[in-house]
Amino acid sequence: MRTLCSSTLIGEFFVIGFAALVAMKDPDLSTSTVWLVSGIAMVLCVLLCGMVTRPGGVALGWALQLALIASGVFVPAMYFMGAVFAALWWASVHFGRKVDEAKARFAARAESADPGPSTPDAA
Repeated sequence: MRTLCSSTLIGEFFVIGFAALVAMKDPDLSTSTVWLVSGIAMVLCVLLCGMVTRPGGVALGWALQLALIASGVFVPAMYFMGAVFAALWWASVHFGRKVDEAKARFAARAESADPGPSTPDAA
């Protein structure tokens, strides 16, 4: 799950950066505010890559998805991009857990089939 979710978060990192460039053109928004908010969101994306398997990591990821969709108020294209990344986040979590379960089953099966270290016959 970690790999899939981290890939989604890194993609979001870049999308947030590009959205900040678009938001800077809005005369109602100050450049410093745009980069402060976008910078915090970008740092959160990177930090979440390491926290995704910890308790609350997936929930924080969902909060980030909602914030990304809400940013459509300032950059309308982000409604669409936020929805796309929310779908990617769901797929990453859902299928990542399935892959983790399959890996655990495979490891358990391999461990039970392993006879252990062999000892020479003392006949």
